[in-house]
Amino acid sequence: MELQGKIKMIDETKTYGNNGFRKRELVITTEEQYPQHILIEFVQDKTDLLNNYKVGQDVKVSINVRGREWVNPQGETKYFNSIQGWRVENLSQASGSGDMPPMPPAEAFEPANDFNEEEHDDLPF
Repeated sequence: MELQGKIKMIDETKTYGNNGFRKRELVITTEEQYPQHILIEFVQDKTDLLNNYKVGQDVKVSINVRGREWVNPQGETKYFNSIQGWRVENLSQASGSGDMPPMPPAEAFEPANDFNEEEHDDLPF
């Protein structure tokens, strides 16, 4: 699955337990009629994916939805969901270029050999 939005918050990487489990959280705000603030977890080596991003950037995040079952000491079963990210794509650069096609190389244009600076033109510049 994928989510798109603007980065609202990037937390620092936190390490838990003796085995060095690493987790980093990202919050994106979706751009829809009723914007949502979505918390996405990145774990282990995926925490490094967020190093090149900053608050305010538009991104597309590839996610997996995870679910867990937990039985508390009173014997009650509880269920928890989490959203784990595994890829981030920057959309800010892509949207900045608009729909303009790429510029052809300069060699594709022929030079103007018959140009005469003495000739009058009516261009205002």
